[in-house]
Amino acid sequence: MALRTIRTIGDEILEKTCREVKQITPRISTLIEDMLETMYDAQGVGLAAPQVGVLKQIVVIDVSEQGDHPIVLINPEIMELSGEQTGQEGCLSVPGKAGIVTRANYCKVKAYNENMEEIIVEGEELLARAMQHEIDHLAGVLYVTKAEGELMNVVSDEEEA
Repeated sequence: MALRTIRTIGDEILEKTCREVKQITPRISTLIEDMLETMYDAQGVGLAAPQVGVLKQIVVIDVSEQGDHPIVLINPEIMELSGEQTGQEGCLSVPGKAGIVTRANYCKVKAYNENMEEIIVEGEELLARAMQHEIDHLAGVLYVTKAEGELMNVVSDEEEA
């Protein structure tokens, strides 16, 4: 596994539409492992393949307290959204910033896991927000286009120490 460079706002790849994954190859497996390692290292709760420069429909998410429940979504498709939540949202590709975004409070997604087995993932609150946010990346959409008002500066843990 290796850390990948996270692309930041202004990089054209973040505005492109990702391609479907047809099969799991050794390169795809390595990419998924690298994405998880990169997400955990950056202390994020989600990461999409274009954020590490790869235009494939792959998302990794882990909203668990200990960071030990990774979810891999390949070719994810939102099946159902309901409710509403408005809250602060950030992105590893928009470092040091956060914005207020309204999203569905419940999200149901159909996707494939890292073994290309079809899965259904349902989530509320943070998981629902993370799934919607990361799936947006696959269509070249950054949360900043959905933010209500100006983005806010966010102080990282390192800056506070």
